[in-house]
Amino acid sequence: MTAFIHTIGTALPPNLADQSQIADFMVSHLRLDRKEEKRLRVLYRASGIKQRYSVLRDFSESLNGKSFFKEDVRFPSAKPRMLIYQQHAINLAKNACENALNASQISKEEITHLVAVSCTGMYAPGLDIELVDKLGLATSTERTSINFMGCYAAFNAMKVAQNIIKADPEAKVLIVCVELCSIHLQDKKDDENLLANAIFGDGAAAMIISSTPSDRSLEMESFYSDLSLDARDEMGWYIGDNGFEMHLSHKVPDFIKDGIEELTKRLLQKIELQISDIDFFAIHPGGKRILDVIEAKLNISKEQNGAAREILRSYGNMSSPTVLFVIKSIMDSLTSSDDQKHLLSFAFGPGLTMESAVLKTHINA
Repeated sequence: MTAFIHTIGTALPPNLADQSQIADFMVSHLRLDRKEEKRLRVLYRASGIKQRYSVLRDFSESLNGKSFFKEDVRFPSAKPRMLIYQQHAINLAKNACENALNASQISKEEITHLVAVSCTGMYAPGLDIELVDKLGLATSTERTSINFMGCYAAFNAMKVAQNIIKADPEAKVLIVCVELCSIHLQDKKDDENLLANAIFGDGAAAMIISSTPSDRSLEMESFYSDLSLDARDEMGWYIGDNGFEMHLSHKVPDFIKDGIEELTKRLLQKIELQISDIDFFAIHPGGKRILDVIEAKLNISKEQNGAAREILRSYGNMSSPTVLFVIKSIMDSLTSSDDQKHLLSFAFGPGLTMESAVLKTHINA
């Protein structure tokens, strides 16, 4: 049984800051000397990011003592960060779901399954139950939560939806990915934290999946996942006393570079395609260098990978929703001449996990 993505809805928090504004905040926050400041600003300028969004106002304006990361009090522990998550994540998730539902031919009354994805906060009763209430879904809606899997988690949610539909062709699945990366800012000057603080932002994306295509939909044609266990210590996400702590090595792009050709080969072999058969690329923009190395290894031009680069420029890396922003950008650009074309997508995360998928367009003129 085939599964089809009908619509993708996205949502962003209200606080937008240019990368230069965030750099100004970080210079003050970390109390950098001139040499450290120069290094940080070079990193931010080279990031490929113009702006990012946050549920916090800290990064975008002067608050006269109202900021979450106050300089005159103890650095926030995990509990107040989780309270911020509980306050804001549900609203972002709800908005993304409503945007997906409003654009879909499937109504909320038809939703049978809900998959909630997040790695930046957890509580129970959690997002899944709150969304049933706030969206007005049936209380009998079957719920699955995917937590703490990082940037590639949307792929796992899609595979869960595909398996649900194989078991029940009448199922209608709503997936939502929501991340508040900015609430886990740390006060450390090491390379890993400087890099993480330079690229991550907040956002949410939702999708609706069923067994039948709509007027403009994507068939989930094939998935392939692999691990680079030699690199499992190069990327991690841990719960610490002061929020969640990112371990992000500068070596990650090199491991992706080493594995991306074999990953692509094994994925395409499953459906007897070649890379030349691919019409669109939706690569998770984990960082500018990751996009650079994948383009080089697979001989993809920057223009072909333009959707990923534009999402990175406009929003940064929002973890799990980000690849869905890229896929949505491509879906929105499709015309009647784009029917039955293939889209290749990748995402990466702790493990080092490498996820891949081929989606096929279905366009009814």
